[in-house]
Amino acid sequence: MTARRTITLVATAGLVLLLSACANQIDAGVAQGADVPGFWWGLWHGFVFPWAWIGSLFDPDIAVYAVPNKGGWYDFGFFVGITVLGGGSFFGSKKGRKD
Repeated sequence: MTARRTITLVATAGLVLLLSACANQIDAGVAQGADVPGFWWGLWHGFVFPWAWIGSLFDPDIAVYAVPNKGGWYDFGFFVGITVLGGGSFFGSKKGRKD
């Protein structure tokens, strides 16, 4: 690996780390209770994300992410929902490609 590429990689990783340090969720966004969205609602919201995002451009009452939610489990479900809908590792695999 060249020195320039190494410097670019380190600078990019540093920038990502710096920006991610600013990300946090307010305490009011995480709640407990039977009616608070958890993993399964996060999974569903991840599946419908593309359509919810398009709808949110035209209607301010449509949200792509539930607040308040149960925190980590909701986030995990949301991530899995987006990943599965987006194809996950299927599109990155070499199976089915003709080289």
